[in-house]
Parts: sequence; C-alpha cells; structure tokens
Amino acid sequence: MANTVKIMNLTIGQNSPLVLIAGPCVLENYESAYDVAVFLKRLTKKLDIPFIFKASYDKANRTSIHSFRGPGLRRGLGILQRIKSELNVPVLSDVHRISEIEEAANTLDIIQIPAFLCRQTDFIREISQTQKPVNLKKGQFLAPWDIVNVVEKITSTGNQQILITERGTMFGYNNLVVDFRSVMMMRATGYPIIFDATHSIQLPGGAGKSSGGQREYAPLLARAAVAAGVDGIFMEVHKDPDQALCDGPNSLKLDSLEGLLNQLLKIRKAIAAD
Repeated sequence: MANTVKIMNLTIGQNSPLVLIAGPCVLENYESAYDVAVFLKRLTKKLDIPFIFKASYDKANRTSIHSFRGPGLRRGLGILQRIKSELNVPVLSDVHRISEIEEAANTLDIIQIPAFLCRQTDFIREISQTQKPVNLKKGQFLAPWDIVNVVEKITSTGNQQILITERGTMFGYNNLVVDFRSVMMMRATGYPIIFDATHSIQLPGGAGKSSGGQREYAPLLARAAVAAGVDGIFMEVHKDPDQALCDGPNSLKLDSLEGLLNQLLKIRKAIAAD
C-alpha cells in the first residue's frame, strides 16, 4: 500500500500532483532568500505546482574549512520562519547535529536527513521521533535496495511521514551517475520518491577546495526522473548561480525554470494517461 505525506495544504504521493522542492543551496541573507522564495511561489502558483521552499541554515559537510556554511542555526531558522509566515509556504532544511533537532523542528515543516548521515541510526531516530515529515536523502554510497533498512529506522519511532530522495551514486572520483532503476526499487518501500536534479550533477570536491557541477545536465535528468515516475523534483536555484556562495556550479538560474517545469508537467500528464 502506498503512503502519502501531508504538509500544510499539500499532499505528496500516489496520484497527487508533482511537487517542487526548491530554493538556494544555503541561506546567504534574508533578502536574497526571500526574493527567490517569492519568485518560486509566483511561478508555481501560475503553473499550479505544489511548492516547498528549501535552503540550508548550515552546511556542515563542505569540502574545505574555508567554504561558506551559512548563517547558522538561530539566524537561519529565523529567516526560514519569516519566509514561511510571510509567504505561507512550507519550509525544508537539513539538520546535521542531534543537538539542533528540537529547535529546528519548531520551524521546519520537513526535516532533511543529509545523504552522508543516512546510516547514522541514533541521529535518524532522534529526527524521526519529532514525528515531523522526514526527507531522507539516499547516500551516494548506498544501494537503492538498502534504503529499506533506513526506512525501518524511521518507522520504528512510529513516524510514517517519509520522503525518499535519489541524488545520484558515486561513479569514480569526484563524479556521480544516476541509475533510474532506483526509482522503482525504492518505490517498493511504499513511500513517495523525490529526485534531486541538481545534486545529481554535482562533482563532489571536483573544484579542489569546493564541489563542481554540470548544471546543463540537470534539466535532462529531471525530465528522465518524471518519466520514471517520481512524486517530486528537488532542485537548487539561484538568481546568479555563478555568484552563489555555495553549490553554484550545480544550481539552476531562476529564469530557466518556467520552461523546464512546463516540460515536466507535460511528461507527468503523458505517463498518467498511459
């Protein structure tokens, strides 16, 4: 039996509309985050696409100690709370420490388990015990059929509000590849599947002291993922990706989104009619 996840006034899974989870990689400041959120809300309203705003308040997994990490827990959650309240949109962010979970849960509508922490049992259970919806990023090192063990850690707390996100698999050094068979494999868990179109084209550590990326391939992978039957698309976007303080090489420009989203809706409609 397929499960759905309910967040505010939207439903993810089964025959629900394709959802978009999007925003900058990391919060740079309130003004830039708000501008991106306003743009995305207007666009998704125009296209009738359910929308969840995402941004990290702290990126604890950067390549270099000199990399920009974000504004931190309290200031970052404050920005997300303002965007949530002012625009009436659900918000998502990743948490990296057990000590931050309780405070983050007071603001976030979805708590994200980072890919590199997807095997950390105590951390996963602490997040799951909040009973908030959880977005589980499948680690690049994890086989899709192994995700059932991580899901069991979440459901052991009674939490059934689970999204599973595919974000690519390690393919040699500083490279990722996507095996779309994973969508069907992970669908067997019964939970909605999300595809991360921009981290899947990241080149982890590929720029020496930061990650590189090939954003030109993100639309191709997003289209393929929708054709494969995912329930939502996750992507990082920025007004000027080349100037972004984090993950710019694999972020999409805002002005490229409308055409891509229209394509995704047409693919979704076509497979639904099949």
